[in-house]
Amino acid sequence: MWSFQNLLFTICVALRCLINAVGVIHVTGYLESEVNVSCSYGEGYESYEKYLCKNNCGDSDVLITTSKPVKNKYRIHEDKTARIFTMTISDLHSADAGKYWCGVTITGKDIYIEVKLKLVKDSCCDTVTKIESYEGFSESIVCPYESRYQNNPKYICRGNRPSTCRQQALITSDNKQNGRFRLDDDKLLGTFTVNISSLTKNDSGSYLCGVQRNSDLDVFSAVELKVKEWCCVKSTKVTGTAGHPLTLQCPYPSQNHNNRKFLCKGDHRNSCRDMAMIESRLTLRDDIYSSSFSVTFTKIQADDAGTYWCGSDSQWRVGNHVKIQLSVVSPQHTSTVPSTMEIPGKTTTHNKTTTQNRPNKDAGQYVVYAVPAVLLLLICALVVTVYQCKHQKVKDGKAVMNRNAENEEGLEEVTAGAENNIYGNEEVVRYKQQSACNNYDDAGEDEPEYENFTTSEEVYCNENFHRR
Repeated sequence: MWSFQNLLFTICVALRCLINAVGVIHVTGYLESEVNVSCSYGEGYESYEKYLCKNNCGDSDVLITTSKPVKNKYRIHEDKTARIFTMTISDLHSADAGKYWCGVTITGKDIYIEVKLKLVKDSCCDTVTKIESYEGFSESIVCPYESRYQNNPKYICRGNRPSTCRQQALITSDNKQNGRFRLDDDKLLGTFTVNISSLTKNDSGSYLCGVQRNSDLDVFSAVELKVKEWCCVKSTKVTGTAGHPLTLQCPYPSQNHNNRKFLCKGDHRNSCRDMAMIESRLTLRDDIYSSSFSVTFTKIQADDAGTYWCGSDSQWRVGNHVKIQLSVVSPQHTSTVPSTMEIPGKTTTHNKTTTQNRPNKDAGQYVVYAVPAVLLLLICALVVTVYQCKHQKVKDGKAVMNRNAENEEGLEEVTAGAENNIYGNEEVVRYKQQSACNNYDDAGEDEPEYENFTTSEEVYCNENFHRR
């Protein structure tokens, strides 16, 4: 009889579950995450115990009750004003999927609501939109959605885990502006757009566009954003002389012919000032045939030194700009010489001021050119010296020849005198001749005293010398 009563009790419990179950709640959760199951009850049951059970909902199948709100990975919370109690199941695994029951304990038959839990992987999505941008730029992420969700809340988050996206949202449609993020919802087009300003490389990564749904998982679309360093911009260095004019050449892509051209000054392009708008000393001329424009300073000043940006694109896309480092030197000890402003793909000639202080490599070049010049001077000096020596020898030779000529003239005069019997006494002449010759022979290395002899004596002495 006892066994029969137990059987009737079991059948009664089973029937009670079927009879008192009102509808079915479908819940989907993410693996390795948590899920909330919310169940409502009617008025007058606020003080009754609520619970969550699984399978056949026997005593061993009861997972948690409002009398013990925390047990293992289960939690329960009751809002008696709204007459809703919510169960949270964390650390979800595949075994947690299946059928559950929300129960209200009452006298007699309990009240049950069936819950079916489905688990999916915590990742998204099959299709990913890829966007590339650059540091300092602003970029817009466009997120499409179905028309039936036009009134649902929208949001965007970092990462690719849908389970935590809403809690970690960067911005939502309820709060359209949040720092560098702005969200605009176009319900007619069925898209919401999130604009991110002043991008940095840290903004690179995965993003999820989310549309909130109350009865099921939110709807997501995935975006992969890559922020590149704003590099590889063409750059050059230019030197100007204070008080002198200077022209800067700025090439641009041919497709930017109709764009406004500008020159701005600043260490960073995001904070540079448009000089053409504030400086009357500047003149900007565009040459569409050469795809370049020039900016001329009528008179460079010392405070003009700094970083400049030639631009033809207000969006600051790489390749549409030239970075110029301008230095200004004092006019003292400088000389103006042609120089080139080197830009990849173009070479522009302009005046560049250089100082007398040269780098070491210039000094080496001076040595290379100076040494041959010094050697040439030495060779010229040596040639002049040799020429002077030879000229002096020639001059001395001419002097000797002149003296010999004079002696020959004297000899002719003496001979003529002898023939005319200048000396009347022949013996006297002979005596003087002999005496003179004897004196000459005995003189040795000493110079003969020609002044003591007469002309005839010298003639005869010479005559005897030749005869020997």
